Amino acid sequence: MFESFEQYLASNIQLAPNELALICSLSQTRKMNRREVLLNEGEIARHMIFNAKGLLRLFRRDEKGKEFILKFCSENRWLVEKESYKYGRPSEVTIEALENTELLLWKKSDFDELMASIPRFRQMMKDLGLRNQLAEQARLYHTMTATAEEKYHRFAEKQEALLNRIPLHMVASYLGLSRETLSRIRKQDVKTNGA
Repeated sequence: MFESFEQYLASNIQLAPNELALICSLSQTRKMNRREVLLNEGEIARHMIFNAKGLLRLFRRDEKGKEFILKFCSENRWLVEKESYKYGRPSEVTIEALENTELLLWKKSDFDELMASIPRFRQMMKDLGLRNQLAEQARLYHTMTATAEEKYHRFAEKQEALLNRIPLHMVASYLGLSRETLSRIRKQDVKTNGA
């Protein structure tokens, strides 16, 4: 687990051996089974999460219990329920493993220590946060302006590796589509590409 994390870090920043050792020493490892919940709605998010292997989803439920998937987190990605983590408020989302998953977790106090003591790591996380914010804005805009077909084709293009790992009803939820609409689009694609 640490090997893949170290490779991830090495591809993004140069760290001194003692800095890398500190980052790893303050982490906790956690293996999760498929469908296991890491964070329940109403709990406080107490960890910064790095996904070393597997797949997570972050979702909310409305008052009728319908799920709305806000994010998928695959390998070599960070995940945190930002508002709960930063302000200590009860989470409005649930984080669940969609596959057997291996994570590295840092308690907030430990992660804050890393951010304060390792400037290159702090800069990497700031840059990553900005890239994620811009990507989320682009996704939100696309969700509001694109047709159902455009939403699906963009997801299939940008997340091709995930498409076969995620159940279609979850893809539909993430895209803000009904399962029936997504099925219709996929059937039409098969007819068009198969003809």
